[in-house]
Amino acid sequence: MPPLSRRRALQQIAALGPLALAAGCATPITPSRSSQRDSIRRENDRPGTRDWLLTSTRIDPPTRWRCPWIEGYCSELRVRPGQRIDFHVSTDPAEPFDLEIFRLGFYQGDGARRVAAFANLPGRAHPTPPIGNKRVRDCQWPVAHSWTVPRDTVSGVHLGRLRTRGSGLESYVIFIVRDDRPVDLLFQCSDHTWQAYNRWPTQFALYDNGEHQWWWGGDVQVSFNRPYARYCQIFDAPLSQGSGEFLLWEFPIAYWLEREGYDVSYISNQDTHSDPRGLRRGLGFLSVGHDEYWTLEMFRNVQGAIRDGLNAAFLSGNAVCGRIAFSRDPHGRSHRIFERTGVFGPPGGTRDFVAMNSLPHERPYANELIGAHSTGPVTGGADWTCRKPDHWLFKDTGMKAGDSIPGLVGWEWHGDPAPIPGLEVVAGGPTQEAPGKPNGGEFTATVYPGPRNNVVFNAATIWWGDGLSEPPGYLRPAVYTRPLGPDPRVQQITRNLLTRFLG
Repeated sequence: MPPLSRRRALQQIAALGPLALAAGCATPITPSRSSQRDSIRRENDRPGTRDWLLTSTRIDPPTRWRCPWIEGYCSELRVRPGQRIDFHVSTDPAEPFDLEIFRLGFYQGDGARRVAAFANLPGRAHPTPPIGNKRVRDCQWPVAHSWTVPRDTVSGVHLGRLRTRGSGLESYVIFIVRDDRPVDLLFQCSDHTWQAYNRWPTQFALYDNGEHQWWWGGDVQVSFNRPYARYCQIFDAPLSQGSGEFLLWEFPIAYWLEREGYDVSYISNQDTHSDPRGLRRGLGFLSVGHDEYWTLEMFRNVQGAIRDGLNAAFLSGNAVCGRIAFSRDPHGRSHRIFERTGVFGPPGGTRDFVAMNSLPHERPYANELIGAHSTGPVTGGADWTCRKPDHWLFKDTGMKAGDSIPGLVGWEWHGDPAPIPGLEVVAGGPTQEAPGKPNGGEFTATVYPGPRNNVVFNAATIWWGDGLSEPPGYLRPAVYTRPLGPDPRVQQITRNLLTRFLG
């Protein structure tokens, strides 16, 4: 008989049912069911289209951020197959509009598949909501259209493209279809951070208190009951209008994972917040892109799942930095409004933004979960430089000590590694504010062992996805430094990591 792999062992233990778990015989982390493991491959064999990309959008100059001619938001951040999602849409002036829904993936390089289309829907102009308590802008627009997600829908990030029938102007709405099956990889979208930076309708992000445009204190709230405005950082990206930050930093990772055929399921930050049992259906957890805003519950839930054997990869920068808490919206719905309440880092750990020192800096610190965290100047860029070429992470990459992947670190990163037993700094180096201008920072990419032969990896950069792929419509950043796009070394490091995750 061949040796029993970790996956095979977990499958056999899972088959024993709850008594085995109650007896403490097994980790609660469960593997994929073999009958469903190829769902991502089968989905990406279906015909795709590039017609999902926006081709005609416009920003109203006085607002700086919004497209009032056609804009909307979803009733849910995520929805399961068989459930209904509502779309709240405003067209000003009032005119009919079309709604097409696309699942994002690889699809032979096209990047999406059209899954539903609704034509000639009645459009209405709806009011901009008044400024509420703590500067919240909370729309209560009526439902323009509803969609029941087909029961055979594969988990994924979905875009709804809104297009007016007269002017042809467009924008997106975005939502996640999640499932509940045992799976290899859980891809957590950074939707709390998308909303924190959302300045719709004019200057109403979590970062604006009415006096400072980059405020980092408390007493400011943001609501998911509003459209996503034009992206407000790093570069001008109007063709992502309405999609938060997903297309910028997260989609290159999802696109590559689906191209490679990994068994992946997509979740929201709010799933991590409210569904700790759901984390145990995965062998690996992925934090991606710009994953800045977490609740304490999210931290404890991921920490507990790692303790139970979950592997984790922070393919992200500035992750787990701002602590947030939720409030109910005017209809009494929970988890639709949040505000900043603390920092997952020590006092003085960063060069404070405006009012950051007014918030509690209390344990747990982010590096106790990630391995390193936001520190020093926080922003900057660097080459991703190998420090431990003999580490399993670098197998088949050809990298030697001191070899670098140009420009991969940015625009925010992690440093200050935690004193975790067995933690290794696998890459690191000084950061800069511009080529040849050091800013005193030091990024550190880390790996540390979990208690059940699992591992936690920290890439220490928002731009990890740039080294994996460049999907249709992708824009390359060029601030502090400039990454150079897909690199076979980044791809091989990621394969090595996920091979380790999957046992």
